Amino acid sequence: MFDSFAKLRVLIIGDVMIDSYVWGKVTRISPEAPVPIVSVVKKEKRLGGAANVALNVQSLGATPILCSVIGADFEGQQFLELMQQQKLAPKGIMRSRERITTTKTRVMGNKHHLLRVDEEIDHDITAQETQQFMQRIAYLLDTQKIDVIIFEDYDKGLITESLIRDVVNKARRLKVPVVVDPKKKHFMSYRNVSLFKPNLKELKEGLKIDFDPADEKELRMAVELLKKKLKCDTALITLSEHGIYIHSKKTKALLPAHVRNIADVSGAGDTVVSVAGLCTGAKLKPEMVAAISNIAGGLVCEKVGVVPINREMLLEETIRLIGRK
Repeated sequence: MFDSFAKLRVLIIGDVMIDSYVWGKVTRISPEAPVPIVSVVKKEKRLGGAANVALNVQSLGATPILCSVIGADFEGQQFLELMQQQKLAPKGIMRSRERITTTKTRVMGNKHHLLRVDEEIDHDITAQETQQFMQRIAYLLDTQKIDVIIFEDYDKGLITESLIRDVVNKARRLKVPVVVDPKKKHFMSYRNVSLFKPNLKELKEGLKIDFDPADEKELRMAVELLKKKLKCDTALITLSEHGIYIHSKKTKALLPAHVRNIADVSGAGDTVVSVAGLCTGAKLKPEMVAAISNIAGGLVCEKVGVVPINREMLLEETIRLIGRK
């Protein structure tokens, strides 16, 4: 099953960013204000957002093709250099003079997350940029063998309603499955996709309802309403400590979370959609999609910061928790 991932080519469409880290020690409080003073020990920049999905896909042995728009700025050049370091091809990346490259800076003191500073523009890209971006995606779909498309939406303005519609329509014509990790703004725009993966908060906000996730009947009714509205083949709902719920034509199952030492939940959604996308591209059964995604999401929460899943660790955990089925 895991070996089959190496044959897959994954087109990833979404908002990308630089995850910047400032690591340091805290030994005193500032005399200027009641805030800790961080003595910087190390600085680090990593690929984030949809680029972290690409790293997860790559880590599992598949070939990612990342499609996004970044700024024509210094940070944009840094982003391309980070891609080059990770051996990710830039053919799906557009640069815009109308935008800046999203950067999230996390200040870590004594291994604790103290502060995050965001630099971003989150309004939609222009109609002209959307058209140019869609042309680039269409070219890649026409000239490359793509096994699955993943939308990683961070509500930063790259993904518009027209882009979603055009990509999904083209994917359906080419019989390429589409997997979605949505956000609030275009939640109800992802119609007729193969797999839709919101978390619990996004599901409640998207449907404008409240329910008890511990009550499986209430959860099932909410997901049935979601599927009816979006006409998606499969819904995969991440429920944090309650586990993961999958609802497809033949499968309705709530899988409990595995006990973990949670260090940081950053990037867990990226990992889950990456694994779910690969499992969908490999045509695995829905129960297996949910089970492996559930394990992967928990594993990355044991690491500090946004990091891709480790393939061997995931394989070992999958064998240990699921068995050689």
